[in-house]
Amino acid sequence: MQVIFASLTGDIMLDALIGAVFAIISYSSLAAVLLTATLTAAGAISFPVALCLVIGANLGSGLLAMLNNSAANAAARRVALGSLLFKLVGSLIILPFVHPLAAAMHKLPLAESELVIYFHVFYNLLRCIAMVPFAGPMAKLCQRLIRDEPELDNHLKPKHLDPSALDTPALALANAARETLRIGDAMEQMLESLHKVMHGEPRQEKELRRMADDINVLYTAIKLYLARMPKDELAEEESRRWAEIIEMSLNLEQASDIVERMGSEIADKSLAARRAFSVEGLKELDALYDLLLSNLQLAMSVFFSSDVPSARRLRRSKHRFRILNRRYSHAHVDRLHQQNVQSIETSTLHLALLGDMKRLNSLFCSVAYSVMEQPDEDDERDDY
Repeated sequence: MQVIFASLTGDIMLDALIGAVFAIISYSSLAAVLLTATLTAAGAISFPVALCLVIGANLGSGLLAMLNNSAANAAARRVALGSLLFKLVGSLIILPFVHPLAAAMHKLPLAESELVIYFHVFYNLLRCIAMVPFAGPMAKLCQRLIRDEPELDNHLKPKHLDPSALDTPALALANAARETLRIGDAMEQMLESLHKVMHGEPRQEKELRRMADDINVLYTAIKLYLARMPKDELAEEESRRWAEIIEMSLNLEQASDIVERMGSEIADKSLAARRAFSVEGLKELDALYDLLLSNLQLAMSVFFSSDVPSARRLRRSKHRFRILNRRYSHAHVDRLHQQNVQSIETSTLHLALLGDMKRLNSLFCSVAYSVMEQPDEDDERDDY
């Protein structure tokens, strides 16, 4: 501090710069002004130097605002830049007149420390009044210096639904199938986000809502696209594929609603209430999640390729999931009998998630039966 005081030699530009440093270090122009008033009262600095420090402190607060808003959007950075430029102009105007101003203020019947405070107030007031007429030009200058950033649209939009292909059914169906695969990719991302919510990341709930909206947009686009096809003129195989695409896209859209609701319930009933799943329960949910994700990936492969052996494998995997789901439901009830506190607190949510996962698995795996063209006798009893 003594080194800084020693540098206050009366050079108005250097003194103003030191005042700016004071404001940045103290993270407040007011704190720097109060420090300046204290130093003036103690006789550590002269009155003209004190005025330079106050002017510099105001400039430093503008620099501080720019630093604080460096990561903000363009509008916020423009406001900070305009404030800084106004303060810079005000400083350049008044600094050459510091010594005459100090001599005039000395005639007032007030202590120098009080004069420092009053100078800070009236300097800012007069600067604001003087700069108001130039707010418009300053806004245009800041707009030119800091341009709006291009908005990044992260929402999914249809890419493959070419209207000109509607006259060629095979091509139109291929386009719709490709768009349905995009829904499958989005659903995979939703499951990954749901898994993160299960493990204590509530921010992913917002991502779930966004992706559910995206899937709804893609499903609606596919439905309207296929509705424009002359269905009566389709060959039998094309008509079957048309129905498969409609059914698969609808199942994925319904699944997205379920996943969105699951994420919301976990965030509201578990994370917000600071209730955690038991260690065993979370392991079981993780195991079901892994199998559910695997079944979704296999289902999309079956949908795209119509491979019968893969469809049979998907059907077997569906049954394994159902058996595992039932086993974990019984295990959860056993933990309730053992008075596991965490299991009791999250029991309703845990059982609801098991039921929702069963529904999701049924929606994903239904494509296997349309490919094999034979209904599964167990599927009649599987309510989803």
